[in-house]
Amino acid sequence: MLKLYNTLTRKKEVFKPLQKGKVRMYVCGPTVYWYQHIGNLRTYIFSDLLRRILEFNGYAVKEVMNVTDVGHLTSDADTGEDKMEKAAKRENKKAPDIAEYYLKLFKEDFKKLNISEPDVWAKATEHIKEQIDLIKKLEMRNYTYNTSDGIYFDSTKFKNYGKLAKLNIKKLKAGKRIDIGGKKNKTDFALWKLSGNEKRQQEWESPWGVGFPGWHTECSAMSMKYLGEHFDIHTGGMDHIPVHHTNEIAQSEAATGKKFVNYWLHAGWLLSKGKKISKSSGGLYTISELEKKGFDALSFRYLALTTHYKKPLDFSLNNLESAQISYKRLKNIISEMKDDERKDEIYLKKFEEAINDDLNMPKALQVLWKLVRDKKAKGKIKTIKKMDEVFGLGLLKREKVNIPAEVIELVKKRENARKEKDFDKADELRKKIQGMGYSVDDTDKGSVVKRL
Repeated sequence: MLKLYNTLTRKKEVFKPLQKGKVRMYVCGPTVYWYQHIGNLRTYIFSDLLRRILEFNGYAVKEVMNVTDVGHLTSDADTGEDKMEKAAKRENKKAPDIAEYYLKLFKEDFKKLNISEPDVWAKATEHIKEQIDLIKKLEMRNYTYNTSDGIYFDSTKFKNYGKLAKLNIKKLKAGKRIDIGGKKNKTDFALWKLSGNEKRQQEWESPWGVGFPGWHTECSAMSMKYLGEHFDIHTGGMDHIPVHHTNEIAQSEAATGKKFVNYWLHAGWLLSKGKKISKSSGGLYTISELEKKGFDALSFRYLALTTHYKKPLDFSLNNLESAQISYKRLKNIISEMKDDERKDEIYLKKFEEAINDDLNMPKALQVLWKLVRDKKAKGKIKTIKKMDEVFGLGLLKREKVNIPAEVIELVKKRENARKEKDFDKADELRKKIQGMGYSVDDTDKGSVVKRL
């Protein structure tokens, strides 16, 4: 019985799909104006684990992920530059080329981290019609108003606005006055921004004038196009709760009159020195940068599994190094195991209980380590293979080791020494091989060389 913590209700609930055996899931994707750092990628490891656990439970999952290639402003207050336009100026390139380049790098990180790609990559620029149609519906239902710079959603007309974030709207209104431009209320948000005199690469004709969609608009329009007006699961980072996801709910339910999403799940922050990772606090690495420092991408995935997805994960290079050592040790132990024909149902049941308890991956890892160290357990390989459908760590994948020519020559000399019964020389050669960072094991099929 799968239980998930629903941000909307602040409760752990038994998961019940809208359609038997099928799950429709939307994942808030990247704004492709720059590299995705490991804080972003922790969130996608979480959504990947969720999908894998749903599939482990026998569900057929349809996953949609948006690609924000227009409309995400540098401020949540609907001010500042469009991040895509800003990147295009910075790199002196066309905005679509910027988007393609950083999306390509993002997909490469997915492969490195063994994250399953969504069934649909939905680009905002390819769904302008759907976004305009959504705004028209809201306009017909009298939820919008015009300002000098665009068309806005009137949050006061939507009952229970802010229910996801538990926002105290009265307190917000009574708070310190800020400049909100032509907006009627602080919590109102842009559905469509007008270009005006701004020189832009990406803009479209609309009933309200030439401009571009607001960031929130795209997720509602694209999720409902591919998953329906009411679907099962929506995920993202916890920073999406107070603004982005709150606004998605408001505009979607205002447009359709239906409940938008049943289960909202959010990943916690990646921290560095106790603070959310940033240029000032540190930890703002990309996967490629970590690889250059000698870390395997899957070691970061392993590190992500050691803390529950809702909790903040404290990152440091020392923590990552410890995770890499544990991950490599785990793989080495597993590589020594012999294959067998059954699964250990007792360990599998414990594993299933852990993952179905709101994705308790730290506990699931404990079950795996206990299985690996249990000398009496049978069916280890088949059991680990099944568990790794969720872990996604490539636990049974053999790493290709490039053995230096000098080591190969020493191994050949050692084999000849053993054939000639010169075991003292064979032992001496073994020590030389170990001194070069490799071990040699004798098997029925000959010598097997491994990196220490």
